[in-house]
Amino acid sequence: MAKMQVDKDLIRDLAKLLKETDLTDIEVQEGERKIKLSRSGSPVTFSHAAPAAAAAPAPAAPAVVDVAPADHPGTVFSPMVGTVYTSPDPESDPFVKVGDKVSAGQNILIIEAMKVMNQIHASKGGTVIAILVENSQPVEYGEALIIIE
Repeated sequence: MAKMQVDKDLIRDLAKLLKETDLTDIEVQEGERKIKLSRSGSPVTFSHAAPAAAAAPAPAAPAVVDVAPADHPGTVFSPMVGTVYTSPDPESDPFVKVGDKVSAGQNILIIEAMKVMNQIHASKGGTVIAILVENSQPVEYGEALIIIE
């Protein structure tokens, strides 16, 4: 089995993003390669599935955000306190994934507040470069949710 090539600069950038945003963990996936960093005391994990016989080339990785999410002009913030959902129901695919193109007004998340499901829309068109929340995660008013560039 071939040794996995680890992008140490990417890991450093992700660790810096964790620190700047006070997130407890962050996960990035590119094709079959997945990197997860966590500040919750659990070990850092890397996984790499064996490549398929005729696997298509993986798409280019999205750019790592160099500014704090609060300072990025494409950041979508939570308009309320509630629980964020990344898909319409547990069996469905997420509304958006990192690398997806979105248009202004497109539904990108749902926040449940007081048993009401509130659609969260993209504030501008572009490419999703970071999803800063996980499914079923509680969020606060003004918390950064997604970055669109």
